[in-house]
Amino acid sequence: MTTALVTGPTAGIGRQFAIQLASAGHDLILVARDETRLTELELELNSSYGTRCEVLPADLSKRSALKTIEKRLADPERPVDWLVNNAGFGLAKPFLKTTVEDEQRLLDVLVTAPMRLTHAALPGMVERRQGRVIVVSSFASWITGGTYSAAKAWATVFVEGLASELSNTGVNATALCPGFVRTEFHQRAGVDIAGIPDQMWLDPADVVSKAIKDCDNGSVLSVPGLQYQALASLLRVSPRTLVRRVSS
Repeated sequence: MTTALVTGPTAGIGRQFAIQLASAGHDLILVARDETRLTELELELNSSYGTRCEVLPADLSKRSALKTIEKRLADPERPVDWLVNNAGFGLAKPFLKTTVEDEQRLLDVLVTAPMRLTHAALPGMVERRQGRVIVVSSFASWITGGTYSAAKAWATVFVEGLASELSNTGVNATALCPGFVRTEFHQRAGVDIAGIPDQMWLDPADVVSKAIKDCDNGSVLSVPGLQYQALASLLRVSPRTLVRRVSS
């Protein structure tokens, strides 16, 4: 039986990862701050798929909590086959109007946590010559949308850098780079999404299904939606002056 660890699985994209990995027969380790919602998800997955779940309540902005999850990932007696770095959040205010504490928490969750958890998981995966790592990045990694974009740019390039290191190891790493997804993310972040055309919205189940297939197939980047694939290709070859102008 294989095991998958998913951070931020209680809603949106993370919840879909938990559901789809459970339906594929994986046992799960569920990591999030809200223990009540984690327990509810554990009961749901066990009832629907017979999945064995390990619940690890943790605030990934806290180094002590991170160390607990790192220790679990590195345990050779209980190997983890899939790591999904999904936990995240956004800040609705521009950089000059946020607190430095909020900005630090953003970096801790979006950058430090995926780096440390991946670093803990990979040695065992490489030794066993099997494993899958997904880092949930964003289409925002190709624009200049404040510190959220900066953090997601790190995530995308981080995975691209891992690709060469993991060549011929049996381990795949994929950066998932979706655009607008119908989840509670924007509402919780207080981000105004009025005026976003319907055709720009993605379904979380489709996003996750593609990400899992792409990771299994060894794709380094997973960009769901033809509209975002076209835009991503254009942005990646556009002059940065144009990207900055369009982003603003």
